[in-house]
Amino acid sequence: MSMHGSLRQLRSLLFVDSKYECKVPAQFAKIFEKGKGMEMPNSDSDWDYPLTDEDLRAIDTVISSVKRHRLDDDASARSPPKLRRRLPSSLFASQQQQQQQRGLNIPNSSFSSCSSRCYGRTRSPVSHFQEIKFGGRIVYSRTKKEVERSAQELLDFVEAKKKDGGQCYLGLDLEWRPSFRRGVSPGKVAVMQICGDNSCCHVLHLIHSGIPKNLQSLLEDDTSLKVGAGIANDARKLWKDYDVSINTFQDLSDRANQKLGDRKKWGLSSLTEMLLCKKLPKPNILRLGNWEVNVLSNEQLKYAAVDAYVSFYLNQVLNDYPDPVINEAKQMDAT
Repeated sequence: MSMHGSLRQLRSLLFVDSKYECKVPAQFAKIFEKGKGMEMPNSDSDWDYPLTDEDLRAIDTVISSVKRHRLDDDASARSPPKLRRRLPSSLFASQQQQQQQRGLNIPNSSFSSCSSRCYGRTRSPVSHFQEIKFGGRIVYSRTKKEVERSAQELLDFVEAKKKDGGQCYLGLDLEWRPSFRRGVSPGKVAVMQICGDNSCCHVLHLIHSGIPKNLQSLLEDDTSLKVGAGIANDARKLWKDYDVSINTFQDLSDRANQKLGDRKKWGLSSLTEMLLCKKLPKPNILRLGNWEVNVLSNEQLKYAAVDAYVSFYLNQVLNDYPDPVINEAKQMDAT
């Protein structure tokens, strides 16, 4: 490329593509300032400027930069728009306000709602989702006395909610040691995790403490709704192992189908991906590990706490989720 050609091409690009902000080498500033915002001059008088090899390299750098921006814009213009189905905008506008009215304080850094929730094949790959982490306090209770103390804290929490006139929801999940041998039953329920807000989660090591009377009272209390994915199976397992019932519970899978007008079998992981655009970590080394150990590891405690917290939070999201329009239409037809 000739010296004149380089300058002409550079100036042409800067005039035609003025939307690109390119840093022009200082030694050429006067030349380009003269014609800025005007048509290209016809004479060569403006271009009679001695150029070095360094000048030429600087010009080529600017030209390459402008061309690269142009190619990127052209590619974006040719790309077909991605079609996505979004949740009703009213959900996102009112969700934070409703959470504050219920006294929730869910930080945006951990569980910010996915405003671009989408379904089917156009959904973002799960590998792009960030993992959910519980940032609150984990209270680990192993002995009977410790479990009694935690159960009392939870009973006081439920009572305070009742006085405020609000419904109390408790995210609940169970862990037990699985069996990998045919004909051998899995172990008893070893761990119970309960979470009623985003600040604290109780992890109860029942295999060592058993179920004290006040914990039984909490589980059988009709005024607090226990929520979880597959919680009906957990309730049956708890009854079989400890002869203690969970009187009032809501399966998140059923709740999601009511709200979404679907008939899927949802798990915690799939609901977390769909509603929160987050990944719920389920490493087999923890999920299928030994929950009857003498003392739970930090990794086990975090795993258990996240499950209970996500159960609680997903229930809050589903409560704010509008009912399907198709159901409303059917109700109107029935009346």
